[in-house]
Amino acid sequence: MAFVEKTVHRTPLISSTSVNKMTGKQVYFKMENQQKTGAFKLRGASYKVSQLTSEECKKGVIAASAGNHAQGVALAAAKRGIQAKVFMPEKTPKAKTLATQSYGAKTILTGDTFQEAYEAACKEQYRTNSTFVHPFDDPDVMAGQGTIAIEMLEQQPLLDTLIIPIGGGGLISGMAVAAKHLNPSIRIIGVQVKAASAVYNQFYQCGPSSLSNVSTIAEGIAVKKPGTRTLPLISSFVDEIVTVSDNDIATAMMYLLERKKTLVEGAGAAALAALLVHGSRLKMKNCGIIVSGGNMDISKMPSIEALARDNFLSCLA
Repeated sequence: MAFVEKTVHRTPLISSTSVNKMTGKQVYFKMENQQKTGAFKLRGASYKVSQLTSEECKKGVIAASAGNHAQGVALAAAKRGIQAKVFMPEKTPKAKTLATQSYGAKTILTGDTFQEAYEAACKEQYRTNSTFVHPFDDPDVMAGQGTIAIEMLEQQPLLDTLIIPIGGGGLISGMAVAAKHLNPSIRIIGVQVKAASAVYNQFYQCGPSSLSNVSTIAEGIAVKKPGTRTLPLISSFVDEIVTVSDNDIATAMMYLLERKKTLVEGAGAAALAALLVHGSRLKMKNCGIIVSGGNMDISKMPSIEALARDNFLSCLA
């Protein structure tokens, strides 16, 4: 993990008196929104890239992403002097493509959706025989994400529960394996958005494990189908999965902005949303919350505020 340690920040673990009083628990926020590139994705990409042989490095790496993974791969590759190509949907905001390019990667805009960009990336990988860096369904990527759990338990050994957002499952898989290795009794709780709940459905055998479409303000965890490698680990190491609504996430986002002066993206607020919605029935004393990313599109703040206000008013009704 030496390369990862040199590449990523050891992000702070902070507490909040107001959240502690509101929930009746000691809550600790792992601030991955303060990570380089603004999200945890750099960890997995860095570890994957660190495992490449000299011959593999010469052929470069390829990824598909419209967000945080793109920047993580770009920076990780740059740190090792490797050429990176990232395929992104044509409608990807220019700010994200420019950020990815700023780390030295070549961006290729193709297709209307992530799936189309992913398929184009796979074809290019086959043609060039370069290394594909998957956003979640890769053992090395999962291992890199697991460093978050190691850090958290070093920073606060009393943690008895971790609440972790789930998209494709790479983050929770890596963290769950690492955390259970260090403390077998720690509880791992995953959280998905109700409108993007493929892993929840599979975990509880209560619905389709592959969704035709997903729509949520938490774009970072809007995954139609979980990974084939992540699901077995989730089944073995995760204790519970809960779901939240977009309104719940918007409320958590606004709470973090107003009370902690912290701007986070939708996926970054999902774990706090789960604590606020389900915390009263979850048995825990010292809870770790993963604030997974902070790359928020500022132009969407009025709609986020409206969702949060509607949720708050409904709670009062």
